[in-house]
Amino acid sequence: MTINDTFLKAARGEKTDYVPVWYMRQAGRSQPEYRAIKEKYSLFEITHQPELCAYVTRLPVEQYNNDAAILYKDIMSPLPSLGVKVDIKPGVGPVIDEPIRSMQDVERLGEIHPEEDVPYILDTIKLLTKEQLTVPLIGFTGAPFTLASYMIEGGPSKNYYKTKAFMYSEPKAWFALMDKLGEMAITYVKAQIKAGASAIQVFDSWVGALNVEDYRIYIKPVMEKIFSSLKDEGVPLIMFGVGASHLANEWNDLPIDVVGLDWRLPISEARSRGISKTVMGNLEPALLLAPWEVIEKKVRAILDEGMSQPGYIFNLGHGVFPEVNPETLKKLTSFIHSYSKEQFGK
Repeated sequence: MTINDTFLKAARGEKTDYVPVWYMRQAGRSQPEYRAIKEKYSLFEITHQPELCAYVTRLPVEQYNNDAAILYKDIMSPLPSLGVKVDIKPGVGPVIDEPIRSMQDVERLGEIHPEEDVPYILDTIKLLTKEQLTVPLIGFTGAPFTLASYMIEGGPSKNYYKTKAFMYSEPKAWFALMDKLGEMAITYVKAQIKAGASAIQVFDSWVGALNVEDYRIYIKPVMEKIFSSLKDEGVPLIMFGVGASHLANEWNDLPIDVVGLDWRLPISEARSRGISKTVMGNLEPALLLAPWEVIEKKVRAILDEGMSQPGYIFNLGHGVFPEVNPETLKKLTSFIHSYSKEQFGK
């Protein structure tokens, strides 16, 4: 099976014939086929059925002609392996009834053994990479801060006061928790790579809630450990978070290949600030509801910035949301491919 490796080349900073594209949350809520599945199965039920999960993962690649697939699952998927009871509540998100409050709570956490704890995820990856996909599969994990925020807050939060309070007032327990979650991420991701994932994205969705100094003290050491441990696996490593433009240079220091940008930081500004790695991004997702001529004008400007030097992957500045028309994403992918191919050919 021939694999289109344009995405992998761009992730490594190599020249490509056109700009590769994939969309965060491309698999899921905006697709009518997915909504029909969700009427029968919960998220956890889908991810526990490899055939079904593989279908959901590959569907957007088939529909939009994207250059990479991202494994369909939730960042909370590995937490039950540690003894954390997670409930995904519709309209709310992940809810944890017994939040972390002390060192004793941290010490009670177990370890992940992927082949025993999440075999269905590994089976999905094998099915996709050995039989179904003609593009690279991106595996992923949640980063320690974001996972810790759910574990301490008990669910989604707008301000992360409890998380920050724990971080400031219980530093010993905080770093013990970071170590536990860091080890989990390393083990979990290595298993995904072994099963066939050819790139990894680490989502630190909510780390933008921290300032640069706190990031350096409380988060960066565990991120260094995670990426250093994964570097020898030989797959591109991507870092992404929302509302974290002030941390982009901190990410650039990490042993990663790709810095993911949300829509707040223009690509040209990121590069002028010293971001030397491949960059990925960064169309404001809300623009997908605008008229096509508005979308095209904005996308052309983003592409022109991104293509000004090698090492660029097109993506949204966050994820696809339910109201987006799949036809818009199909048209967008086609435009990105044709426009960039034309520009590179000049």
